[in-house]
Amino acid sequence: PLKVICSPVVGFNWLPTGLAWLLLLVKKKTSVFADSHCMNTCFLLTINSFASVFVQLDRTERIKNCQNPEFCKKLVVDYYFEKVQKLKFGVYDIDNKSFDLSDDDYLGGVECTLGQVVSSLVFTRPLELKQGKPAGKGTITISAEEIKDTRVVYLEIEARNLDKKDFLGKSDPFLEFYKQSDAGMWQLVYRSEVIKNNLNPCWRKCSVPLQTFCGGDFNKPIKVQCADHDSDGSHDLIGTFETNLTELQKVEFECIHPEKKQKKKSYKNSGIIRIKSCKIETEYSFLDYVMGGCQINFTVGVDFTGSNGDPKSPDSLHYISPDGINEYLIAIWSVGSVVQDYDTDKLFPAFGFGAQVPPSWQVSHEFALNCNPSNPYCHGIQGIVDAYRQILPQIRLYGPTNFSPIINHVARFAAHSAQQGAASQYFILLIITDGEITDLDQTRQAIVNASKLPMSIIIVGVGEADFKAMEFLDGDNGVLKSLTGEPAARDIVQFVPFRQFKNAPREALSQMVLAEVPKQLVSYYKWQGWPPVKPPEIKMM
Repeated sequence: PLKVICSPVVGFNWLPTGLAWLLLLVKKKTSVFADSHCMNTCFLLTINSFASVFVQLDRTERIKNCQNPEFCKKLVVDYYFEKVQKLKFGVYDIDNKSFDLSDDDYLGGVECTLGQVVSSLVFTRPLELKQGKPAGKGTITISAEEIKDTRVVYLEIEARNLDKKDFLGKSDPFLEFYKQSDAGMWQLVYRSEVIKNNLNPCWRKCSVPLQTFCGGDFNKPIKVQCADHDSDGSHDLIGTFETNLTELQKVEFECIHPEKKQKKKSYKNSGIIRIKSCKIETEYSFLDYVMGGCQINFTVGVDFTGSNGDPKSPDSLHYISPDGINEYLIAIWSVGSVVQDYDTDKLFPAFGFGAQVPPSWQVSHEFALNCNPSNPYCHGIQGIVDAYRQILPQIRLYGPTNFSPIINHVARFAAHSAQQGAASQYFILLIITDGEITDLDQTRQAIVNASKLPMSIIIVGVGEADFKAMEFLDGDNGVLKSLTGEPAARDIVQFVPFRQFKNAPREALSQMVLAEVPKQLVSYYKWQGWPPVKPPEIKMM
């Protein structure tokens, strides 16, 4: 499939003043999901519906107090010519910090197809509150471009002697980079953070895909604007200059305010923008690593604590129904059937925790499902399922519920792999639980330690329990920290409650729980500076 960037170069006309939030919804049978962060506009994606269920993909940056916002963040979508890929855009007015949109004002949306977007130079449609009911005079504009280059531009920028714009302070400067389209229009490609009350700012290092930055053309005109940020959206221009990627190596540029230059003969500039560093590097993808030989090792941990109920009772979460399934088995099949394709030997260790195990009937939090502690590997996902069914009548469900032993078990193997200093193995631990957890502090520490290793943790919550502890471990609402305050190096935990997928196809569960794994894998190897073991060859036709 071709990779397509949907650029939210969005012009909203006549939106209520406030915080605009854009959602892109795409319906897809094999959806690609990504981590979402609490930002002010958002994109949601699926393609081809699962019974009209929409699943969130991503959110754009926050735009405050603006009726005509222009969004910088891009959304990458797989484009298939042979499929109808339905999209739904929605705009929300946000007046709180909650991640949940149910208590925010819906300003309108648009439904279309990805084909319509990519076949249009400029795709503009009026916003609707529902089909056939206009949302005032608001419109949305979307553009798309094919990704042809995986290189990324890394920039470190500072400025000195910027003009003072604030009456009671200095200036709150930020930068915007624009590329010039073939039609001569300027398109926003990057917006920096705002640095408060500083005429000599140093912005944090930024990265922009080369394709986004200049379409891969080092000589394409680039316009850089420096402005003073105002909370009401009426930002004051400090100065601007035009260049291209090649000329960015010149290091320093005069920031010119056109009106000041025209009015004052003695005018020199409104400050100096200095490019501390401009580097172009290859950005490896998940497929680059997988195709380069990286093996994904899959381990399963099953909760056998007493809170699950007596497996012989139909009310138990471990009760196997007449059709041979329960929520534990469905979770194993759903996730394992996807992951197994990335492991050549198809041998998967599987463990149970929280049960009394024969012959000593001591509680164990790390026992092999196949009853072979020296070789806990099961052959394929069917092997895990068979081992689960066979051991269930042989153990006594007990407690407590400790996650840390099995996390530390997998982490030891991940640490050994990391010592090799190559992107050769990555580890995924699937924990299926009814939601109770006893060793929360030890688990927090285990996850923080594992975040420094080539490892991801997926937690599927079965039953109707309160999963607040699982959501806390997920870390989507903030960086997970150990009891001593040590932050996780990466977000490696994905939690999903099974009950959300009871009436959805099984593929939906696997897609949701595996959504973050590709990004987690890439982020780890990028952090370590390890390229694919065998970079994919580019065959010349």
